Amino acid sequence: MSPSRSGLLAGGNFIVDHVKIIDAYPDQDMLASILGQTQANGGGPYNVLKDLAAMGASFPLAAAGMVGEDDNGRWIREDCRVHGIDTVQLHATKERATSYTDAMTVAGTGRRTFFHQRGANALFDVPHVDFRISSARIFHLGYLMLLDTLDSFAPDGRTQASHLLEKAVAAGLETSVDMVSTEHPQFREIALSALPYTHHLMLNEVEAARVLHRSIPADQPEALLGAASDLLSLGVRQSVTVHTEHGCASVTISGERLHQPSLLIPPGYSKGATGAGDAFAAGLLYGLHEQLSLAERLQLAVCTAAASLADPTPSAGLRPVAECLALATEFGFRK
Repeated sequence: MSPSRSGLLAGGNFIVDHVKIIDAYPDQDMLASILGQTQANGGGPYNVLKDLAAMGASFPLAAAGMVGEDDNGRWIREDCRVHGIDTVQLHATKERATSYTDAMTVAGTGRRTFFHQRGANALFDVPHVDFRISSARIFHLGYLMLLDTLDSFAPDGRTQASHLLEKAVAAGLETSVDMVSTEHPQFREIALSALPYTHHLMLNEVEAARVLHRSIPADQPEALLGAASDLLSLGVRQSVTVHTEHGCASVTISGERLHQPSLLIPPGYSKGATGAGDAFAAGLLYGLHEQLSLAERLQLAVCTAAASLADPTPSAGLRPVAECLALATEFGFRK
C-alpha cells in the first residue's frame, strides 16, 4: 500500500431503505400495524460511508456502485453530496430501478426483517470501478451474495468480485469485504473465490458458519476465535473479524487473537438493529485506516455498533468518534 494513499472507496450495494416500525411480526396471512416509517440509506458501502461521515472521518470518502435514473437514485446522489461523499464512480442506468429494501423493525425488540428489491445493484460489474482515478487507501466491497453480476462466475472459475478485488490489490489498495446473511446456494464458493484477494474480512457468525459449514455459537469467544482463525487459513491476507450481538473476535496474520465484548446496552436504548453490522464495519475500517491497534479497532467497532442502535435507521445514530467511545464508559461491556 502506497503511503501517499488516503481515504475509503466503498463499492457495492447502494439502496434506499424504507424502515417501518411495526408492533409485532405477524404470522403468515395475519396483519401487523405500522407505527412509523422513515426513508434512509441502505446497503453496506452506503451505510459505511454515511457512518464515517457522521463519525467525523478526516479522510476522503468515495462511492462506487449503480443506481437507477429515478427519484431514488437522485436522492442517493444528493444525500452523498450533502455528506461529502464523492460520487464520480456511482453510475446511473436506465436498465433497472434503484435498489430498495423494506426493513420491518419490531418496536419492542428492535429485531428486523428485510424485503429486498435488487434493482440496479445487480448490474454492478468490474468495469464500473476505475482504480486508476482513485487515491483511496482502502477498497471496501459489500455485500457478497447480494451483487448478482459480481457474484457470478467467470470462465476461469473465479467470481467477478474476486477479479475486482484483485484489480484493487494490483492498484495498491488494501481490500475489505463484507457479506450478507442469505441462503445463497453458492455461498461458500463465492466467499472462497474472494478470500485470496481480501486483506480484511468482516462478517457475522451466521455468514462465517455458511462459509465453514459448521455451527458457530454467538456467545462463545473461543468458538468465534476458532472460526476467525479457520477463515484466515482459507487465504485472507491480513485479518478476519467475526462479530455478533455479544461481541467480536479477530485474528491477524501476525498471530494476534482478541475477543472484545459488546456494550451492555440498557433496556429501552435500542430503537432498531438495522445497520448495526455496517456501523461495526465503519468503526473497524476507521481504525484500520488510522492504523489503530487491534484492541483499539475492536473497541471502536463495538461502540459504533452500539451508537447505531439509538436510531431505527442505519446511520442516524452515529456520532463523532469520541462520543461513540464514550458509550463504553457510560454503559460498560458485557461480562
